[in-house]
Formats: sequence, C-alpha cells, structure tokens
Amino acid sequence: MQVFTLYEGSYSVAADKKFIPFNPETDDPKSRPASLFVHIQPFLVKLEKSLILFDTGLGYSNDKGQLILHENIRKAGFDPDDVDMVLMSHLHFDHSGGMIHHVDNQIELSFPHANYVIQRGEWESAFTNKSSSYKTEIFDFLQRNAQLTFIEGSGQLTDEISYELTGAHTPFHQVYLLDDGTDKVFFGGDVLPEPEELLRKFIAKYDFDGRKAMELREEFGKRAAAENWNCLFYHGKNKATGFVSLTDGQFKIT
Repeated sequence: MQVFTLYEGSYSVAADKKFIPFNPETDDPKSRPASLFVHIQPFLVKLEKSLILFDTGLGYSNDKGQLILHENIRKAGFDPDDVDMVLMSHLHFDHSGGMIHHVDNQIELSFPHANYVIQRGEWESAFTNKSSSYKTEIFDFLQRNAQLTFIEGSGQLTDEISYELTGAHTPFHQVYLLDDGTDKVFFGGDVLPEPEELLRKFIAKYDFDGRKAMELREEFGKRAAAENWNCLFYHGKNKATGFVSLTDGQFKIT
C-alpha cells in the first residue's frame, strides 16, 4: 500500500466560511482576526488493484488554471482519470469542492471514472442544511453526472476498505480504515483532522457534537496505537501522516 499526501495549501477561514490562501512565512495572522488557519490535504492511496482518493479539497486551481489536486496526483505519478474511488468523510466545502472543477466556463467531474462514495445521511442533509459550508450546486451536478454509491451506517465496502459512521463533526460524518493484510491506514476526516488533537483534550465549537468528537479522538488514538495504524491527518500542520504510540496515558505521533 502506498500513501501520497496531496497538499492543496494553507488557508484562513472566518465566519463567512471563505477560504483565503495564507502563507505562514509571509502573511500576518493578525491581519485576519477571528479566523481559523488550516492546511488542506487530501490523500491518494494505491492499493494492489485500485487507486483511492480520500476527500477532494477545495477544488482550487493553480496559476495555469489547472486543478491543484490534479497537479498533485500527476506529481505522485498517476493520472486523475485512473482514480477508482473517491471516499468522502463528509461534504463540507473544504472536503468536497474538488469533486468537480471548472474548465472553459463549464463544469466537469474531477474524476469521471471514479465511484464517489458518500454516507447517505450526509448527502441528504447537505441539501437541507442551511450552513454555507455546503455548496449544493456541487451536489446537483454530481447527482446528474457522477457514479454515486450511498452507504449507510458502518460496514465493509471491499475486502480492504471498511467504513464507520461516527457523527460528531457532522451528524453523518464517517471514517475509513484500509487493511491490505500487511498495512493499516486510517483516515479520520474531521473527527481526527490533526495530530495535535490527540495530544490534548478539548471540545471544539466547530463540531456538531464536540464532546463526542473528543471521545472519538481518544478511542481512535488507542486503536491506532494498539493496531499500528498509519493515520492520515487532513488538516495536519506539522505532520500529514503518522503512527500513534500510547505511553502512561500520553499519545505520541511519529
């Protein structure tokens, strides 16, 4: 199993839910009051017989008009058309924007040959939720043009891919575990978005159920340490991936 980090950039986001590029080396965070600062990094995983993408980023383009996500996939040595499955943790814009992209004033699927896998409850609530974190125009296009697989609850997608309905960040958020018999890779979406969130306990206001999210981070951290998971951190600042150890009640990421 091979894992590739597809770093899309660093951004600030305020109450208007707009993601503005932010360069930590040159930009002053004080100039953007009341903002969160996040890294965005989907992940590409090569299994023996399939190519998997975890979430799709914001869907922003580079100076040449090329989707950053596509550029990064090609740098990893693959073609975006070869992606077999796009596994979505949830549908907030910073995770789902790259499911489509604009070409010559037209909308196209970013991964036309892929199966987009989405929790059914997340899909349905995305159309009715009034939050600006959901961009329904994306989902309207997917509904008409994409290969969609809706899953419910927790279960096994393939012999190598299992999924678990967690809720917590959104009511129907889900996580994934890949197991090829040798390696185990865990994608926690926004329930475990940064390694730092394992190192300290807190209840986040941006979670639908902050206490449950905190408890799940603890649970997944213990499982990761016990089963030697390689954890993928979608919003990780210092580490995008890492293995978890637990000593005297303290987590460590390496």
